Amino acid sequence: MLFSEPTFLFFFLPAVLLFYFLSGDRLRNWVLAGASLAFYAWGEHTYVLVLLVSIVLNWACGLAIGRAADRAQARRPLTVGIVGNLLLLVGFKYTNFLVDNLDVALVALGRPPLRIAHVHLPIGISFFAFQGMSYVIDVYRGLYPPQKSLLNLAMYKSFFPQLIAGPIVRYVDIKNEVERRCVTTADFAAGVRRFVIGLGKKMVIANVMARPADAIFALAPHERTAGLAWVAVVSYALQIYFDFSGYSDMAIGLGRMFGFHFRENFAHPYVATSMTDFWRRWHISLSSWFRDYLYIPLGGNRVSAARQYANLATVFLLCGLWHGASWNFAIWGLFHGAFLIAERRLKLTAAPAPWALPLRHAYVTLVVLVSWVFFRADTLAASTSTLAAMFGLGHATASAPGLGMFVDREVVLTGLLGIVASTPVLGALTRAADRWKAQRPTSAWLVESGQLAALVGTLGYSTMLIAAGSYSPFIYFRF
Repeated sequence: MLFSEPTFLFFFLPAVLLFYFLSGDRLRNWVLAGASLAFYAWGEHTYVLVLLVSIVLNWACGLAIGRAADRAQARRPLTVGIVGNLLLLVGFKYTNFLVDNLDVALVALGRPPLRIAHVHLPIGISFFAFQGMSYVIDVYRGLYPPQKSLLNLAMYKSFFPQLIAGPIVRYVDIKNEVERRCVTTADFAAGVRRFVIGLGKKMVIANVMARPADAIFALAPHERTAGLAWVAVVSYALQIYFDFSGYSDMAIGLGRMFGFHFRENFAHPYVATSMTDFWRRWHISLSSWFRDYLYIPLGGNRVSAARQYANLATVFLLCGLWHGASWNFAIWGLFHGAFLIAERRLKLTAAPAPWALPLRHAYVTLVVLVSWVFFRADTLAASTSTLAAMFGLGHATASAPGLGMFVDREVVLTGLLGIVASTPVLGALTRAADRWKAQRPTSAWLVESGQLAALVGTLGYSTMLIAAGSYSPFIYFRF
């Protein structure tokens, strides 16, 4: 079930909100846990058992760590928790990839391939496996005592706003709200606003930009000109940002409606002036997870430069593979890691001088766009053919389709809107409007009326698109 589906918007969410606010404090976690498991089972059916195993595993390991007499004794349940989460992730997400590559080696050696049945990838397993590992590691580190209530941990682990597409919500950030929370009118209103903004990002921008991206990437190499290749990559860059940041906004907004305050997951990554800066702004919950649970334990910045570079390469290789079980994702991760290493070597991590901002921004934009080719293309061959076309080395024939087949007025206007909306401009306008209201309280209603009209218009137009069954792919189902 997606947040942009009629079933969710018009039936599931209203029903959950109604039951939640009619229930007393003692029953509210029961409502959320039951609704969240039903939400997951709606699409995954019996694979909800994987989520239940993850919940019980992390709850039991947390309790065992809490009961341990010393750190040495606590390491055993910690190891069980980490290995258990990794086995769930590897077993369901990487088995086919590992066997496919093993089969290639076996055939090369003249041995028969294994050829196992396809293993289903449960939605969101990358998110709740990492969430589980962060929980048991933080209990071991003494950041908080283990959650004794299986219900409360089940509610935290399965909470539907962040279950299938993140952000990766750490227990430490909401542990007090898991136990007790209060939903104010201001919080609920802020949550609704944030949800509508996210829905608009998804329906109005991401889905429109998906059309040329998907259509052009589906072309054969001889049909893809340089112009088409660049249009596809730029369209995909806007699609993935507004798709994922839109879902993060909806998750943050939904959490707020129920009294939870999630951390931000995006901070205008396309205005970054270095790849280091980009990763401080893109998928913040994931990049900070790798920093805190892998990079720093490997030595962080306390080790030699050579070790730092090796650690960065390891982190970004695993970051790439976290997104998907293919060599394309591994290359994507190593590609980003290589530029972060180069920036450290060249000391480009500091803020640039004003005169260098356009050059630095152009460099980051080019690197990110090239990297998205590996992220989007289905195979390594498709990636190399697309890159060749982008840089004038393709083999497009005279019969290749023209831009007009994929780019119309709606795509152009939406692309321009997406470029503007990916910068801090709209946020600056919102802050200016807030200052206006504070300075001129008697005329604040004018600004508030305009903001309300924009919000209602976004919701209405998004709802129309949903009702019309417009093209609405969800990128992160792949992960």
